[in-house]
Amino acid sequence: MLTCEGRVWKFGDDVNTDLIIPGRYLDNYDPDHLAKHAMEGISKDFASEASPGDVIVAGSNFGCGSSREQAVVALRGHGVKAIVAVSFARIFYRNAINLGMHVYQSPEAHSMFADGDVISLDSEKNRLRSVDGSREVMLADMPTRPREIVDSGGLIPYVKHIMLERKV
Repeated sequence: MLTCEGRVWKFGDDVNTDLIIPGRYLDNYDPDHLAKHAMEGISKDFASEASPGDVIVAGSNFGCGSSREQAVVALRGHGVKAIVAVSFARIFYRNAINLGMHVYQSPEAHSMFADGDVISLDSEKNRLRSVDGSREVMLADMPTRPREIVDSGGLIPYVKHIMLERKV
């Protein structure tokens, strides 16, 4: 479950993984290193101005391109709490879940919120709203198993939890 308040970083359609974390930085997989260059291919301000708890709101096909999971690592390392998009590239969506990133689909959020808006996200109620309460959109419910994986912090912590429960 996620409840957070942060700033919206708004991006358009077809934001590919090379824009999220340019390939020239993949010589070092350290999350702190990657975070310093997050969204560098599309925003000169993101890496220096985004704060932990901020939320990315994007158009269609967010995370298209290569299957590099470092795109998710860079965003998580920077403190991005969630990504809300009209749609996601399938491999990015799966990588996000496996790495414990909250990802939600909403056909309305991109047109409802502006870059810099301060919002609150409540995953239990599947709601994204402006802090002043003037705008609100519902988020598509994440299926049960992916939600459990994300709430566990990713696939590896989820599997460890299951194995400890079963004493495997």
